[in-house]
Amino acid sequence: MKQSINIVKYSGDVVAFDVDKLINSLRRAQASEALIQQIVEQVESQLYDGITTKQIYKMAFKMLKGKSRVSASKYKLKKALMELGPSGFPFEKLVGKLLAHEGFETKVGVIVQGNCVQHEVDVIAQKNNYHYMIECKYHSDQGRFCNVKIPLYIHSRFLDVEKQWEHQKGHEAKLHKGGVYTNTRFTTDAVQYGKCVGLLLTSWDYPMENGLKDRIDKSGFHPLTALTTLTKSEKTKLLDKGIVLCKELHEKPTLLNQIGIDKTRHKKILEDSEALCKNH
Repeated sequence: MKQSINIVKYSGDVVAFDVDKLINSLRRAQASEALIQQIVEQVESQLYDGITTKQIYKMAFKMLKGKSRVSASKYKLKKALMELGPSGFPFEKLVGKLLAHEGFETKVGVIVQGNCVQHEVDVIAQKNNYHYMIECKYHSDQGRFCNVKIPLYIHSRFLDVEKQWEHQKGHEAKLHKGGVYTNTRFTTDAVQYGKCVGLLLTSWDYPMENGLKDRIDKSGFHPLTALTTLTKSEKTKLLDKGIVLCKELHEKPTLLNQIGIDKTRHKKILEDSEALCKNH
C-alpha cells in the first residue's frame, strides 16, 4: 500500500493528498479521460511531503493548457474569480449577471435608504415576491475565508433596510432576504449563523451543488479572466470597460479591436470564449 503524502493547502492546513479530488476537478474541466490519466500519473510521480496545492494546480494546469485551452480555462475557474480584482466591482457585476440569468431583475451598486441610515448595496435582486439585498465579499487570496463577522454585519444592515422596505407600498406580501456571496469559502460559524438568521449564503462550493462553481458551469457565465488566450493587461483593459464575462466577448467581438488586440489573435480568443459560453 502506498504511503500517504501530506500536502499543504492555501489555508495552511496540512492534509493527505487525495487523488480523487484532482480527478474530479479535471473532469469538471471536461478534460478527456486519457488526458486525466496522463496528468494524474505525472503529478503523482512528482509528489513529495509538504508540496502545496498551488504547486499541484500549476503542474496540472500547465499540462492541460498544452492539450486543451478550453479545459484549462474551466480548470482555472477558481483562480479566474480571484483575478476579478483589485476593486471587487467586477465580481459584483458577475453576481448580478448570474442572478439576472436566473430570472431576477437586478441592480448593481445602489444606494438604499434604511430605517436609520443609507446603505451602499452591491446587488438588489427581485423576482416575483422575492426581494433580496446581496453583499459581495471578494478576496484575491484563496486562503481568506469569510468568518462569522461578515454575516453578522450584513444581517444588521439588512434588518435596517428591511424595516424601510416593509413600509413601502406593494411590499406587504414580499419575502425580503439578505445575502452574502463570496468567491472563497465561509467558516463553519459563518454558515451556522447565516442559516440561523435566514441569510442567503453562496460561496465557491456552498450550498452543495449550487455554489458559484456549479452555477457558472451550468450557465456558461465564465469570467473572461479564465481565458488563457488573453494577457493580464488585456484582461484588465476589458474589466476597466465593465466587461466581465466570456459571453460578452463572444457577443461583441469588436471589444477586441477596442483594446488594440491584433486581428491574427481574434479567432483563438473568440473560439475559446464561445466554447466557455456553452453550459453543461
